[in-house]
Parts: sequence; structure tokens; C-alpha cells
Amino acid sequence: MNNTTLPPFSVVIPARNEEATIGDVLRGVRDLTDDLIVVDGHSSDHTVEIAQQFHARVVADHGRGKGDAVRVGLSEAKLPITVFIDADGSHDPKDIPKLVGPIASGEAALVIGSRMLGGSEELFGSISEVIRLLGSLVISLSINYRFGPRLTDYQNGLRAIRTDVGRTIGLTSNISTIEQEMAIKCLQYGYGVTEVPTHEYRRQGGESKINVMSVAHVYVWNLMCGLMGPRKEITDSLHQINSLLTVDDLRHTP
Repeated sequence: MNNTTLPPFSVVIPARNEEATIGDVLRGVRDLTDDLIVVDGHSSDHTVEIAQQFHARVVADHGRGKGDAVRVGLSEAKLPITVFIDADGSHDPKDIPKLVGPIASGEAALVIGSRMLGGSEELFGSISEVIRLLGSLVISLSINYRFGPRLTDYQNGLRAIRTDVGRTIGLTSNISTIEQEMAIKCLQYGYGVTEVPTHEYRRQGGESKINVMSVAHVYVWNLMCGLMGPRKEITDSLHQINSLLTVDDLRHTP
């Protein structure tokens, strides 16, 4: 499936104090979408001004973290598929059509970019990066064992989801645990989740802003709650979404 046959999609970029990199990210994605959204985490630098220069729609989150920004982005998206890409320059915008394709074909409702399949320049350069890698592997193995898929990278911020599904599965995380929560809840509700190889580049703006050790307990708690929860019955509204929204609808939904 080439770019001209893909359905329309929104692009959401959560950002906080990313003036060093967000311009390059916006330059890479602006021609892919008619709905470009920067969710600003109350930046104190020039992130907002740069986003406005690229004619992105800038909305503010509630100051609670990346998960909050993801939920705000989903609520603001105008198109039937929402793509998330980080503002730090670690993702390649050229991978975005690969994420949208499986949703357009009806294969999945959530598609995650896999650094394990596509390679990463971030996960082996320091002790903290190795700890991140080990944590990601534990998360992936746990979710696979509980729900049955064989995916490799549930934590990557580069992903695409059907907008209606993202809005209705009940996301609650305020920090980057939103990424594992999104996958777990899609699997709980019986939505297809798959991944495609994507490459992660070293952050242009320096090291990750996430202090792994300070939030590790939150990741563990979020993961345990998701794994212990039963598969969910699809509510009437979710059933209607799942059964009535066709691939053709994805192409034409305003």
C-alpha cells in the first residue's frame, strides 16, 4: 500500500522544551498530514513558537506528563487514524506510512514501531540505556505471555491507533506508561495489535528526560494492574465501533 492509497491520519507530537529538535520533526511530517498537532507540556523555551511557524495546531496538555499529552492529542485529532511521534528527533517520519498501512487494511487497530526489529542507536550506549532495554524486554515478555501475541516493543512512542479506539478504551496513565497501557487495553478488548520495524536514532537533544529509576515502580504497578485484569467485554459503543467502521470509512471519515 503506497502513500497515495492510505487513509487520512492525524499526527500528534507531544512536546515539552524541545526547541532543539521539534523543527526538524515538523519538517519531516508536515507533508504527510492535513491535521498536524503539537501537544505542548507548558514549555518554557521556544517550542510553541517553532510549532506555529510550521502551521501546526498547538494545544496545551494539563501538565501531568506524556500520557496526559497523548490523551489530549487523541481528543483533538480530527482524522480516523492518529499517529504519535516523539519530538526529540529519535524517530524517522518516513516510517509513518508503515504504521498506518495495517490499520488501513483492517489488520489491526494499534500498530507500534519496533526498535527491536528495526534497530536502535539509543539502547546500548550507557548503563541507563541498558536498564531501559531490560525493562522494555520484561514488559514485552509479560504482555506476550498474558495475552498471546509475540511482539517485541510495547514501549515505543512511535505508533498509530484508530482514533475512535484510542478514545474509548479508557486510557488513564499520566506518564509514558501510557504506551504499555494502550497496548494492554487494546488486547483486553480484543483489538488487533501488531508492529512494524522502525529505526530509533540517537536523540538530537541529548539524553532522555525520563529518570528510569524514579518511575520504575509506576511502570511495575501499571503493568501488574494490566496483566491481572480480565479480558474486557466490549461495550455497546465499542462493539458498534468495531463492527461498523470499515476500511472505506477510515478513508472518508472527516
